[in-house]
Amino acid sequence: MGAGSWGTTVAKVIADGGNEVLLWARREELATEINETSRNGDYLPGVDLPKSLRATSSVEECLENADEVYIAIPSQVLRQTLESWKSLIPEHASVISLMKGLEQSTGARMSEIIHQSTAIPMSHIAVLSGPNLALEIARKDPAAAVCAAEDKDRAAQIARTCSNDYFTVFASQDVVGTELGGVLKNLIAVAIGIVNGLGYGQNTKASIMTRGLTEITNFAIEHGARRRTMFGLAGLGDLIATSESNLSRNFRAGEMLGKGYSKPEVFRRMQQTAEGLTSVQPVLEIAERLGIDMPIVTQVSDVLEGRMSAKDFGKQLNLADAIEMEF
Repeated sequence: MGAGSWGTTVAKVIADGGNEVLLWARREELATEINETSRNGDYLPGVDLPKSLRATSSVEECLENADEVYIAIPSQVLRQTLESWKSLIPEHASVISLMKGLEQSTGARMSEIIHQSTAIPMSHIAVLSGPNLALEIARKDPAAAVCAAEDKDRAAQIARTCSNDYFTVFASQDVVGTELGGVLKNLIAVAIGIVNGLGYGQNTKASIMTRGLTEITNFAIEHGARRRTMFGLAGLGDLIATSESNLSRNFRAGEMLGKGYSKPEVFRRMQQTAEGLTSVQPVLEIAERLGIDMPIVTQVSDVLEGRMSAKDFGKQLNLADAIEMEF
């Protein structure tokens, strides 16, 4: 459900594994392009899609008799979208979130919104996350990810569905850690994009990445995540992949901030949603409520909202936790 770059890529991955896949595209002309040319030129230029992958602009057709429903739409419209979809999702189906954001108004994770909006049992809901830059995977560069669900058998089944000869998915029951890893690393990717836009070198980026990992790990553990999840594919792995790649929307958004673009200008120039930008505020509100110190994410917010000049970003690192042991 969702024919952007990541939704189309996951559909391709599943089809390449020998499964029957129907992809929902909001625009009828995009569904027609996929069916007639086996291409999605707007989001995956130059990539041939398998003939077994079909597309439709009909939500009803796409969800009818589905065994697994993968959702890849912007996080901030998920709740209202599910209001119109919930009666169409088969009761037996697994529902898998491919989204990496928090709802701005509530701070809720995507799996929580799916449950709240549809009454689908949490045992039927899973999340897929990892170091997954869509275009690289669509080109069949070898990669891996994690599927997490409360029900370990369901997680294992979804992992098998999504695995093929170039994409390997591991099963986990740490839904919170897997989901928050995908959300929080976006914030650090924005931070590294900012310093890249400023022209800073690898020392600065490595420092922010390492200290940023500590920040987001502390946040995730406070919510019940396992520490090892944050140092695996869904945490550190995803952070590395998105922290210095022009394929990462969050890195590109941060880079524009570092070059002096304002928040409205960045949003206008981004062709797709950079979830890190919409997750900063809810993450900081939760962190403040729980007493979690997040100096790097705070500086991202300050630059984003114009309270700090981008050129001052990172200079406070020597003041943050300066007298504490690293771990």
